[in-house]
Amino acid sequence: MTLTYDPTPEVLAEIDRSQDEARHRLFDFLAIPSISAQPDHAGDCAAAARWLAHEFASVGFATEMRQTPGHPIVVGHYPGPDGVDPASLPHILFYGHYDVQPADPLDLWESPPFEPQLVPGPQGPRIVARGAVDDKGQVACFLWACRAWYNTTGGLPIRVTLLLEGEEEVGSANLEAFIAANKSLLKADVALISDTGMWDRTTPALTTRLRGMVYTQIDLVGPDKDLHSGMYGGAALNPINALTKILGDLHDDQGRVQIPGFYKGVDELPPSLAAQWAGLGFDEPAMLASIGLTDPAGETGRSALERMWARPTADLNGIWGGYIGAGAKTVIASHAHAKLSFRLVGKQDPAAIMAGLKQFLAERTPAGAQIKVQDFGGNPAVEVSTEGPFIAAAEAALSEEYGKAPVLMGCGGSIPVVGTLKAQLGLDTILMGFGLDDDQVHSPNEKFEWSCYLGGARSHARLLAKLAALR
Repeated sequence: MTLTYDPTPEVLAEIDRSQDEARHRLFDFLAIPSISAQPDHAGDCAAAARWLAHEFASVGFATEMRQTPGHPIVVGHYPGPDGVDPASLPHILFYGHYDVQPADPLDLWESPPFEPQLVPGPQGPRIVARGAVDDKGQVACFLWACRAWYNTTGGLPIRVTLLLEGEEEVGSANLEAFIAANKSLLKADVALISDTGMWDRTTPALTTRLRGMVYTQIDLVGPDKDLHSGMYGGAALNPINALTKILGDLHDDQGRVQIPGFYKGVDELPPSLAAQWAGLGFDEPAMLASIGLTDPAGETGRSALERMWARPTADLNGIWGGYIGAGAKTVIASHAHAKLSFRLVGKQDPAAIMAGLKQFLAERTPAGAQIKVQDFGGNPAVEVSTEGPFIAAAEAALSEEYGKAPVLMGCGGSIPVVGTLKAQLGLDTILMGFGLDDDQVHSPNEKFEWSCYLGGARSHARLLAKLAALR
């Protein structure tokens, strides 16, 4: 297949024609309860991997399921059009994941989480199911685009390698080792990930910065047994009192984190990016109202987008100890515990953050107490290059599809694989996603707007053409 004309209009027409088929195909995928966190769904995870391997094989990929100590990874290869030297073609590595979060609490779902529905929404139909947007629906956007190219022209115009894992929702424990052991298999020019979002339903976006993560548990031990608060109160160390006092020192009155060396590697935004974000007209009061709040939090003197996308944080995610049942039990607990996460930006070093945390705790631990810090791992922040032909191709594809240039936005969350692909394979990543802030990711009634699903497929189809033009 050597094309002498631009088939993009025909490919887009095929996407528009095949909407019913694409809906049924995605619904089959969403019906598989591939919950990676729950061992009794291991078979479902394998079924989801088989589904992907089969579907991509049906559009010309050579696919295989590769076993890991956890759930399988699907690898696929498309060599490019017949009659064209593969070395002359751009080569992308498409990453996605087929595993999903548990659906609990089930009683808050308006329909069964693994019985996907197309329901009316305020601005058009939407798909409701676990995994609708994170990440099955977004992987399906790319599959739909590939199928449209295959049905229209007989194949894809560039080389593509697939890397589709089943453990993203549980920390991708086996992915880094797999990538390290298969560098030649996964070699490409650039990575493409569709697991991010748009600015709004009519404004596309390319994510150019991701916050990193450090996650810890703090355990403070005092007396060797629980004590009667009447008999020992005032004389014995209370671990809950001690731990909450320590953690109360995490932030100053301006919202700045007080851990030693915490802001090392945190730079100010480039003026051009700060100006673009300021021009987006983000409505912070409306955002707060949508989650039942009225007053902003975090570092004073910073815009909301800056605080969410470009500033580091320290957040308690859980705290427990002593008696929490019904009624009264006047006890001084022997233990107190807290979960603490940090979102990192810029060049912050996860190991340095952990060292600073341990120093912060040691300086405040009262005499007679023992404190332990459990390190559950971390990853640095990622900043994606906004220069070069590949990101320009993505900008052009999105601009043509939506009639406006994409926002170069940040993301408060983490996608560790982006850093892994850079470290292990030397690949930059195009983060071109189609989710929305109200998609209820990880929550009951997760959804994916039909317009985003359709626009995502059309944008990926355009991107393939733009990349092909780089040869």
